[in-house]
Amino acid sequence: MYAILDIETTGGEFNKEGITEIAIYRYDGHQIVDRFISLINPEIPIQPFVVQLTGINNEMLQSAPKFFEVAKRIIEMTKDCVLVAHNASFDYRILRTEFLRLGYDFNQKTLCTVELSKRLLPKQASYSLGKLVRALGIPIAERHRASGDALATLKLFKLFLDTDLNNEIVEEHIKCEVQKGIAPKLKNLLESAPCTTGVYYMHNQKGKLIYVGKSNNIYKRIKQHFTGTSSKCKKIQTDVFALTYYETGSELIALLKESEEIKINKPIYNRAQRKSIFQFVLYAEKDENGYLNLKLQKADGQKKEITSFASLQEAKNSLFSITSHYRLCQKFTGLYQTKKACFQYQIKECDGACIGSVLPEEYNERVQKFIDKSSFEADSMILHDRGRNSSELSAVLIENGIYKGYAFYDLNSPISQIENLKNILIPMQNNRDARNIIQRFLRKDKLMKIVNF
Repeated sequence: MYAILDIETTGGEFNKEGITEIAIYRYDGHQIVDRFISLINPEIPIQPFVVQLTGINNEMLQSAPKFFEVAKRIIEMTKDCVLVAHNASFDYRILRTEFLRLGYDFNQKTLCTVELSKRLLPKQASYSLGKLVRALGIPIAERHRASGDALATLKLFKLFLDTDLNNEIVEEHIKCEVQKGIAPKLKNLLESAPCTTGVYYMHNQKGKLIYVGKSNNIYKRIKQHFTGTSSKCKKIQTDVFALTYYETGSELIALLKESEEIKINKPIYNRAQRKSIFQFVLYAEKDENGYLNLKLQKADGQKKEITSFASLQEAKNSLFSITSHYRLCQKFTGLYQTKKACFQYQIKECDGACIGSVLPEEYNERVQKFIDKSSFEADSMILHDRGRNSSELSAVLIENGIYKGYAFYDLNSPISQIENLKNILIPMQNNRDARNIIQRFLRKDKLMKIVNF
């Protein structure tokens, strides 16, 4: 029995996406025996580029059921089934993440139609669902909606079943994505891990630091390392001998601490983060008509940057949000390539800076508001956030645009003088990554309180 699955999500940060729509067709290899299709209220905003792609917006989801309300039905639909999806690892990860938030360990065998396509249909120009089914003459309706994509995946899968008469190739590609059970050595290490926000350190038998990580739930993150099947996870599982932790309560401090520890200690399995983790930068440049354009490019250290991002996807997601929030033009933020009016102007969501209907001075004032919000070059401020327990808060100190460090203090003894904070401050390195981690938090308004001085 198979469960043909497709999920639409909010987009956004890895492992923080929410489901906006789900479609499951229960299929016995000959016919559909049951189906479940529903919008889902993710309880977080949808990224603007996803709205454009799917047509699903926040208003449509306000009265939709939340995931916990449909979770039982999903379990019923997938029971004793192999999950089949186009790029199955994505849909399965999203589904497992939602169930883990409910405290339920959702484990299913999976089958990816992308992998099957490459094996059974070699030399195709593209293996994206839309282009593949069109090339095969399979009709597809409601592209980028869960029901339409799942039905197209089902028709594609039926073609594979008809081609692979003995089901040998299909059986060969069925995967058990998450291994049940943990080796006794790893299980013993995991038992001591706290379910709190902070930084964790993995050491080998000689005591050498081999990996540093950060998580809002250290226990869950380490469990993912210990059950993962990637080559990196398997190496960690083999080499790890001891774990230590540094609880912070504050996600901001955890990120700052993780970044500094990786740069200082250079653990063998943190290779990607030893240098700068923010590879894409945003800078402003006036065009020939005097309008400030926002330019996104790879960091080269040659130009003064406004802010930076860890990945191109994060950069584009943020740029959509920035454009919408500050009423900027997608043509001038590089999101819509045209010599005429941008698409947003055509649907009356842009006031026409792209065709000169708004003076450069007026438009540039909006851009400058974003730049001022994103920069703290000469600012002095204290960023207050959660502490390690309910009676404690944390503080990050920025002085004249320089990150100085952080401290924890008693909730009943608030810091009123800057000198008091300096007396208990844990000094930290001021570098490009630290500044960009702080900028990202300022941009997302995730802090409890900001005090300027």
